[in-house]
Order: sequence, then C-alpha cells, then structure tokens
Amino acid sequence: MGRCRVKTYILWVVSWAVIAIVLLMPPAVVVSEALKNGIGPALETLKDPDGIAAIWLTLEVSVVSVAVNTLFGVLAAWLLTKYRFPGRSALLVLVELPLSISPVVSGLVWLLLFGAQGWWGQALEQAGIHVAFAVPGIMLATLFVTLPYVVRTLVPLMEQQGRDAEEAAMLAGAGFWQILWRVTLPGARVALFSGILLTTARAMGEFGAVSVASGHIPGLTETMPLHIESLYNGYQTVAAFTMATLLAAMAMSAVLLRSVPEWITRWREKQA
Repeated sequence: MGRCRVKTYILWVVSWAVIAIVLLMPPAVVVSEALKNGIGPALETLKDPDGIAAIWLTLEVSVVSVAVNTLFGVLAAWLLTKYRFPGRSALLVLVELPLSISPVVSGLVWLLLFGAQGWWGQALEQAGIHVAFAVPGIMLATLFVTLPYVVRTLVPLMEQQGRDAEEAAMLAGAGFWQILWRVTLPGARVALFSGILLTTARAMGEFGAVSVASGHIPGLTETMPLHIESLYNGYQTVAAFTMATLLAAMAMSAVLLRSVPEWITRWREKQA
C-alpha cells in the first residue's frame, strides 16, 4: 500500500508539473508581457484601426465557419451513422483529412485553385471575384481546417443512439427535419455543443492556412493571429502580447464553455 501511494503521489506531481510547464506557463508569460508597462498602455494598443479590423475579421470568419460546419457536421454525422452505403469508409477518412495534413498545405491548395496563376483564378479575377488574398480565401481556408470537429463529436454518440427512435418517429409520419430536430439532436446536444465550441476555438486561432491564403494585408486580410505576427515582427511587443492575450482569452473561453453542460448536470443532481 505504501509503495502504491508513493507511485500515485509521484504520478500526481509529474502530471501537474507537465500541465504547469506546457499549459499554464505560456499563457502566464503572454499576459505578463502584455502588462509589463501597465494595463493602460496595453488597452491603448487595442485601439489601433488595424487591430480592430483584425478582431472583427476573426469574429466574422469564426461565425461563418461555425454556421457552415455545424450544418454540414450534423448532416454528415446523420449520414455516416444512420446508413450503410458504398464509400462510407472513404467518406470517414476524407472528413478527418484536415486533421492529418498541414494547414499550410491546405492554404497552398486554395492558392493553386484561386490564385492569379491558379486553375480558376484568372477567370474569377476577370469577373471581378477575388478569392485568394481576400476574405473569401480566408473563409475557405478556415472552413477546411475546422470541418471535422462537429462530425467527430457527433458520430460516436449518434452510433450509440441507434435507429429505433428515428424509425418509430418515421412510422408516426414525421419528416426528416422533424426527426432530426425533435428526436436525434436533443439526445446529442451536449456533443453538438462541444463540437461547435471546438470549431469556434480553432477558427479563431488558425494561422497556417489563413497565412498562406490571406496575403497578410493589414486592415483587410489580417486575422488576429496574423496581426499578432505582424506586430511582433515590427517590434511592437506590448501590442503583440496584448492581442495574443485577447485571442487566448477568447479561445479559452470557448473551450471552457464545453464544461457548462456537465456543471449544469451536477447542479441538478445535487438539487434532486
């Protein structure tokens, strides 16, 4: 028993040491660098027009990515879990493709397709449609890297649900959308909520794919991660770390919200 307790204690110490070094120290360093001259100068840097434009563009891209990938994720998860069809395994692999390749590669693909020398770039430019080095390119790059999260969180839970409830609703005369909204999603709302928040956090923090597809135009195509890099390369360290602190707070808030359903469940159990 004594040796078991010692091993448990050592494992506990090592686990917390790793968490402190890898997870807690980086945000603490970022915040300390942002506030090294005081909170007033730090907040003043956020009034920069290019910084404000980067914040709004990040929010815009995040909202669009979450909306599109939530709709796609729900429908894809329904298809993958409720039906068996030729090519199902290949579709599962393709859905997870963005997690297995570098985001920089995905950004280069969009340039290959929509850049000035790309397959469709010249035709689109002549039609007055700008994709590469413009907001649509940023949207496409972000949609690609955030595509798997809702699907990955919904598929395991929907597979556990089975099809009995949906088939019963279908026999009762319910349509597809009624079954999805009133039968399937209520039992999967926690997983859906988790996938939406993961998508939000990733969309706000994406750098590689967006960096390649955006062109780094200050005030126009710079999201918050890109603007942080521009500030840091321009030796504006306080402004860079302040923007990084804001971005980290936004992303961490989205991730922490995943625990809200669990907290609510525990609270209801205590009240019961």
